Amino acid sequence: MKFKFLKVFAPAVAIAGIALGQAQAPIFELDPSWPKIPAKWKMGDASSIAVDKQDHLWVLSRPRTVPAADAAKAAPPVTVFDASGNFIKSWGGDGAGYDWPQREHGILIDGKGNVWLAGNNCIGRSLPGLKNVGDDQYLKFTQDGKFLLQVGKPSGNTGNADTKSFRQPADASYYAKNNEVFVADGYGNHRVIVIDADTGAFKRMWGAYGNKPVDNAPCPPVSLKSVPPGDGPQQFSIVHSLRVSSDGMVYVADRENRRVQVFTVEGKFVKQVIKHDTPFARNVALSPDQRFLYVGDEKSIHVYDRKSMDLLTTITGGGLIGGGHEMQTDSKGNLYVALTGRGMQKLTFKGLGPAKATTSASR
Repeated sequence: MKFKFLKVFAPAVAIAGIALGQAQAPIFELDPSWPKIPAKWKMGDASSIAVDKQDHLWVLSRPRTVPAADAAKAAPPVTVFDASGNFIKSWGGDGAGYDWPQREHGILIDGKGNVWLAGNNCIGRSLPGLKNVGDDQYLKFTQDGKFLLQVGKPSGNTGNADTKSFRQPADASYYAKNNEVFVADGYGNHRVIVIDADTGAFKRMWGAYGNKPVDNAPCPPVSLKSVPPGDGPQQFSIVHSLRVSSDGMVYVADRENRRVQVFTVEGKFVKQVIKHDTPFARNVALSPDQRFLYVGDEKSIHVYDRKSMDLLTTITGGGLIGGGHEMQTDSKGNLYVALTGRGMQKLTFKGLGPAKATTSASR
């Protein structure tokens, strides 16, 4: 199949201090053949994608979402592919010594190659096939699926002050310098929480603007149709995604408040970018050189200069389904997007071209 270059959209006016002729932005090409799912399987909703040091892609899916008629063919929740889309292996599900999540949500490969995953089911959600319990735990495995550690327990969280359990955590990122896992916690809580990657011990946490997180929302959270003008609330809504850069900056997607907030690894607020008119900040990802920050929107992916938070371009069209649910990059700069009920896509990095627009962060 002949590939199509993704189109880019840019606002008519550049309002930041970077000249368009000087700034560059990545160019992508859609790979419609990725991945190659074994014919014997039906994959459930693809919730998240992680990448390891071999550029293998770890897809976390939801087997319980496979239609009842195909339930016997449901693929295991952890499925691994190479960058060309070839199947490597799979595993996951209930087992001895740990509590597998009811509704799989986020997956991470840490710097030592361990696999972390969690879910976002909550009491009262009442989805078909799910137990009425909260996914308040994070699990750690080897790459062969051997259980290593569980932090928290189902329905075990007591709120945003709890340092022992999460509350439907959405995503996580690894910071090698301190051997820490940063958790976007998430759907039931409204915080970033940091734990030791070896022991799971609590280290610190914070809310929007670095504030103390508070309990103030139902589960599941209300999905907003619009947000008012301004910088947004003093608390997070759904802390849906985050990434930590090697120089110690934390990029947090506050999904329902349609903003990305930037912090130091200690939780000091630095700046934010907010977009009121579309479902912005669904997810975030960093380019492998960490020059660019990708932010998912409803039908597109925005590309920012990671340090300045200036908008460089917007990826749309050319077969792109949308900004997705969670996304990740590999060492070659390719971008992988998990779209839950709409599958998953690979955008192949084709080099750099002129930036189409720049704009300043809002704060």
